[in-house]
Amino acid sequence: MTDVIEIYHAATERIETPDCRRGRQNLDFGQGFYLTDIYDQALVWATRKSNERGLSPVINVYRLDKSAMLNEARFRIFENYNVEWLDFIVACRTGTEIWKEYDYIEWGVADDRVIDTVNLYAQGFISRDRALKNLQYLRPNNQICLLNQDLLNKHLKFIDCLERLP
Repeated sequence: MTDVIEIYHAATERIETPDCRRGRQNLDFGQGFYLTDIYDQALVWATRKSNERGLSPVINVYRLDKSAMLNEARFRIFENYNVEWLDFIVACRTGTEIWKEYDYIEWGVADDRVIDTVNLYAQGFISRDRALKNLQYLRPNNQICLLNQDLLNKHLKFIDCLERLP
């Protein structure tokens, strides 16, 4: 059985050939190509990027053969806001390259609703237990980070670039 999903990348340019090595360092799941399966989330990110850069927002649309990708990939899919996710995010955001152990990482994004708690924990102002308690009531957005260029090329297919966004 195949699990092909439609996913989105927020941007200010058309990206037909993604390059996971061009991603910024010290992000939630390391330096990779970030996508989401939530269109509204991609729209928010595209709008934010366009405002920062003074360019028009676009959403690049792809199809990912997720089951085939995971069959070949070293992957990590977090199930909820837990100790493993929190420590992983903090490690990646502070420069520890634990993400290099994986080709595919998925789950909640440390967005504006979450990052304050993550930062307070990372800086030692709140305990791990307090951070997790703060996060338990938040419904996470979803992000997928592709970290292996060969697998990205094989399993991610460009479909369209949506340029006239609401």
